Amino acid sequence: MKARIAVALAVVFAAACQQDRQAPTGLAGLERDSAGIRIMENPKPAEGSRLPWRIGPQPTVSIGKLEGREPYMLHRVIDAAGLSNGRIAVANRGSAEVRVFDAFGNHLVSVGGPGEGPGELRRLWRVAAWPGDSVIAWELGNGRFSVFGPRGNHGRSFVPRSDENPAEGWSLSFVDARKDGTIVYLVAGDADSTVVEIVDGEGERSASLGAHLDEEIVVARGSRGYSEPMPVAYSRELVTSLWGDLVVVATNNRYEIRAFRADGTLARIVRREHVLRVPTDADRRYFVDREMALRDGLDMPVEVLEEARRVLGSLPVAETFPAFSAMLGDDAGHLWVREYEFPREERIAHLWTVFDPAGRVLGFVETPKELRIHHIGADYILGHSSDELGVESIQVWPLERSGS
Repeated sequence: MKARIAVALAVVFAAACQQDRQAPTGLAGLERDSAGIRIMENPKPAEGSRLPWRIGPQPTVSIGKLEGREPYMLHRVIDAAGLSNGRIAVANRGSAEVRVFDAFGNHLVSVGGPGEGPGELRRLWRVAAWPGDSVIAWELGNGRFSVFGPRGNHGRSFVPRSDENPAEGWSLSFVDARKDGTIVYLVAGDADSTVVEIVDGEGERSASLGAHLDEEIVVARGSRGYSEPMPVAYSRELVTSLWGDLVVVATNNRYEIRAFRADGTLARIVRREHVLRVPTDADRRYFVDREMALRDGLDMPVEVLEEARRVLGSLPVAETFPAFSAMLGDDAGHLWVREYEFPREERIAHLWTVFDPAGRVLGFVETPKELRIHHIGADYILGHSSDELGVESIQVWPLERSGS
């Protein structure tokens, strides 16, 4: 992601938001029931329309400095979460710490640190709010969860156990922690599928949401006999999030979102009108060039780079582009779905379709391009950004839900 100073970001985004492009806060859709499952069929909001919601024009809180006290010098931030009383938990991967700040951005406590022992977080990757004003952190690779109290005391650590793979240390992905103290996570299934499960606060499975299609994987073969599983170009992905008390799951090759209850039963299916788009030869070339650009500066031998380009160029291309790229439930019960950004079509801001708590589409909302959003509150957005000097910051932007 290209860096840009915060002031410039605010000016550009404020200008975009001031354009007179608004839509009604409710669009006509079709609702029906099928065997006790509510199905919402929604139209696509009008092109160029926007909900009359406003973000910004600048952050009200910004945590992160080039120089100063250690807790404010962020490095390799991987996640952040909104906690009780406006507190903010930041997963600072550079120091393997979870740093907690108050609602005004003042440092309160840091927990963790590199290591394998109790309360240490060598592979810190995710952080989330936990009941009792606590925070829970998750480590990539070993799959371990650690719970810390509001004063930074280490409560306990555990690794979930799954019927898919009961051994500790299996590869999983943390989705989020629910308000009732249960955890939603993903575990690799068969072939190109992923299983969504819920475990309790001790790591015991309480429900399974079943297996869902994930990335489309093929075996890429090199000229020297090696082979490696790789996703096809512009592959579909499994996208998950929380939506109030529901867990939402969607394979993003079509605009259909399934919402499950805590017991694993399907409660709702939400669809939105969407025209699938087929990648072109130019899109294939762009994919290879983009992947090769990620290898710039790695000081790789020329022959290795040439082989990488050949392998990337041999990958199949998905039949259609994904329909969307991310989902995030907010504290007001809405679901935000970020529109897929097509190659070679630069946006000045991220575009989201917002659904109300019943699954009815409300319209489009834009968020700052340089802000990686981690949490959406009732009246704020919490995200991570970097300026042109590479200084990282966690920012709180005000959110005004006009007309809602």
